[in-house]
Amino acid sequence: MRNISDIIEGYLKSILEQEQDGMAEIKRSEVAEKFQCVPSQINYVIKTRFTTERGYMVESKRGGGGYIRIVRVRPNSRIDLIEQIVEGLNGGSTQSMAEDIIRRLIDEDILTEREANMMHAAVHRLTLMSQLPERDLLRSRIMQAMLSTFKYEAAGGPVNKQGGSAEDGKGN
Repeated sequence: MRNISDIIEGYLKSILEQEQDGMAEIKRSEVAEKFQCVPSQINYVIKTRFTTERGYMVESKRGGGGYIRIVRVRPNSRIDLIEQIVEGLNGGSTQSMAEDIIRRLIDEDILTEREANMMHAAVHRLTLMSQLPERDLLRSRIMQAMLSTFKYEAAGGPVNKQGGSAEDGKGN
């Protein structure tokens, strides 16, 4: 059985899909009333399910006429998306950030489920077994290396077994 957060997430995503511009404005109190929950439940769903890593931008205006605007950010190309993610990983990546990024890569048809499972396994805290903040930095470097391979593949180039292109000779 799905929990209330999953149901609210699905509802908000369906609103976004109906909008041509990928943007939806909602009133937190109205959504809370629709699902018979407290408004803070709506905040929780938006904060955890509509993150930058998952491809959303959220802005809000508080007060009587306030709203929450959710925008689905679509990259110009697969390469642009990968470059944006790689750049965002420069400061490190928490476990939840990595999971959100991997979920987005599946949603954008960049990763297969199998590739996503391998990436999850490679960057999981139990695999990395090091202390923070080194673990987050190591996780981001592994993800950047993997994404560089996908970026090159998205551009149509062959990739050798060490992760570099066949042309650049860098497969280290």
